[in-house]
Amino acid sequence: MDRHDERGTTQEQVAELHRRDLAMQDQLGVKFLTYWFDEARGTVFCLIDAPDPATASRAHRESHGHAASEIIEVDLSAVEAFLGRMQDPKPAPSRERAAVDAAFRTVMFTDIVGSTEMTARLGDLLATEAVRAHDSLVRSALRQHGGREIKHTGDGIMASFDAPPAAVDCARAIQRAFDDYSARSPEPLRVRIGMHAGEPVEDTNDLFGATVQIASRLCDAAHAGQILASDRVRQECPDRSRFLDVGHRHLKGFAQPVPAFAIEWR
Repeated sequence: MDRHDERGTTQEQVAELHRRDLAMQDQLGVKFLTYWFDEARGTVFCLIDAPDPATASRAHRESHGHAASEIIEVDLSAVEAFLGRMQDPKPAPSRERAAVDAAFRTVMFTDIVGSTEMTARLGDLLATEAVRAHDSLVRSALRQHGGREIKHTGDGIMASFDAPPAAVDCARAIQRAFDDYSARSPEPLRVRIGMHAGEPVEDTNDLFGATVQIASRLCDAAHAGQILASDRVRQECPDRSRFLDVGHRHLKGFAQPVPAFAIEWR
């Protein structure tokens, strides 16, 4: 996957560049699978099947001359999980502008608080049932709010959302579901949640690398029953009234402290 900085370019112009790529791909020994365009941020991300990054870069140069600023190797299953598709967007009906989604995503982590102690106290069988209850509640909220499960972490779930407000609504729904579950269950379950938003190719060699790392670290820093979000998530939400500034957090692996915001859910 590569990243192009195309600020000021229109959706129609990007579509034409992609058309040129497709017209030349057989001659260049590559396959241009699809692309994402973020008109507001001026970024284009292309998914390319090529022998190596150099060939992918050469193919763009020869088809239309727009070189990528960054290229990383990605796993196709991870692309589909994070971004939701690996094919071109469906053509729009006549006279309508084709919809091309941006690649900006919000990553959310959930984590069962005290899972190790719970296993020691209840034993493996009952602890496994508690994890299943967690999975059911989280997955139900994901379905309702358009989230995609990326992977199960053992005592939590990592998910991706197209829009930050949907991620916030989902996280709030998850905490309310666990609050209700714990009020009715002899074995209460508490979870903590962390989230961050970003683009697929930034400053690391991993797909959504920094975005995933910060979301995970914010989850680690959260208390039981708390949702911690980055300032980038807050900035992307029209309604910021439920975001409470809780100061900066020193996150493992990051030299500078990260501003954190607790999201009210009760």
